[in-house]
Amino acid sequence: MDVQLARTFLVVIASGSFVRAAERLHVTQSAISLRIQKLEEALGHRLFERSKSGVDLTPRGLQFETYARSMIQAWEEARYQIALPAGFDAKLSVGTQYSLWPELTSVWLEIMERSMPSVALTCHVGMPDRLTRLMLSGLLDIAVVYTPEMRPGLRAEHLMDDRLVLVSGRKDPSSTLDENYIFMDWGPEFTAAHARWYPDFQLSHTTLMLGAAAVPYLIRNGRTAFLPYRVADDFIMSGELHPVPESPELPYPAYVVWSDAQPDDVMSRALECLREAAAKAP
Repeated sequence: MDVQLARTFLVVIASGSFVRAAERLHVTQSAISLRIQKLEEALGHRLFERSKSGVDLTPRGLQFETYARSMIQAWEEARYQIALPAGFDAKLSVGTQYSLWPELTSVWLEIMERSMPSVALTCHVGMPDRLTRLMLSGLLDIAVVYTPEMRPGLRAEHLMDDRLVLVSGRKDPSSTLDENYIFMDWGPEFTAAHARWYPDFQLSHTTLMLGAAAVPYLIRNGRTAFLPYRVADDFIMSGELHPVPESPELPYPAYVVWSDAQPDDVMSRALECLREAAAKAP
């Protein structure tokens, strides 16, 4: 569907009449009428009820409004993502999980800025499912995640190893999973290992899927949870989090996932920069 038609539809809603919409868009009233007519024919429903005082949305028009706004938002995002800034030869969009930002992604960006000065960079931080959706929709070229979801058109490589450690906001944490324990969802491999180490564990009162963003909650409330060591180590050193004695350390490898859409030279340089950043990560 023509994005111009959806945009005109929204301007008519905001203006309250075809006349005022024409003034806003600097076209004739007949042009507005023709666009709305084409839109109604494409959808097979009337979208506006006309009157001397202006226009009102029909029930179908009210229903279509949400979709029209989504279309415009998606179009504007696509224009922004695809547009190449002046002075650059290529554009690269990368993303990592929250917990990988401080010690890996920030270093990676610094290396790419030095090594790839003609490539415009965009960085996303999020959970693995969101990063995967961005990759499948073509809005993300490279992602670094702990639990990759492999799909057609995506390639993956083991990048580095981390480990999940049990820590607590309490100074004297219990070695058993008591009422202060929070289950953090770190993926199916963690869930399976957790079940082997704690076969009698019942679901905790609270389950979090916040990743590293859950740290302040653990500290303020004296709660216990498994965290990647790369996230927990600074808080352990500062005395804000405390290792739980006699608890297991569970393997937690990180992977880089990338698409084949980018030119080989841009992708290979970005991956080399990432491997260099991973080698420097503590």
